[in-house]
Amino acid sequence: MSTAPEAAKADPKAAKKAAAPVKTDKTTKAAKRAKAPSAKKAAKPVAKKADTAATTGRPAHDPSRLAQVLVAPIISEKATMAAEKHNQVLFKVLRSATKPEIKAAVELMFKVDVESVQTVQHKGKTKRFGKSIGRRDHIKKAYVSLAAGQELNFSGEGA
Repeated sequence: MSTAPEAAKADPKAAKKAAAPVKTDKTTKAAKRAKAPSAKKAAKPVAKKADTAATTGRPAHDPSRLAQVLVAPIISEKATMAAEKHNQVLFKVLRSATKPEIKAAVELMFKVDVESVQTVQHKGKTKRFGKSIGRRDHIKKAYVSLAAGQELNFSGEGA
């Protein structure tokens, strides 16, 4: 018969494992749960994400912001084709503008009904000027779909 000291001489790792208490995932998780939460975590309130207006820190449709959302109308061949085919108007808008803000700004400034808004982020080209490298500004375009029978006239006729 072999005794414990003889087994320890033969395989020391096995002896250590047999002598050490066994820890399972359940016992360590229970010990972690038993710890009291720290004062910092308990005092910190959890903010709920209610809506976009609450997260951005400004009212949903601030009139002063709506006046700044539309930067300029885009009048090009592509914009003219979009107006004829889909009753859409293109605007250059602030890069931080949201679709609801764009819709509210167009309805407020032009007194028309807006059906929907699609936006496009256009990255500025990198251009060289001799040795120096420059970059055009990034812009955001808004394709504003007007309701049936509505139109915007930028030519200045009939105003």
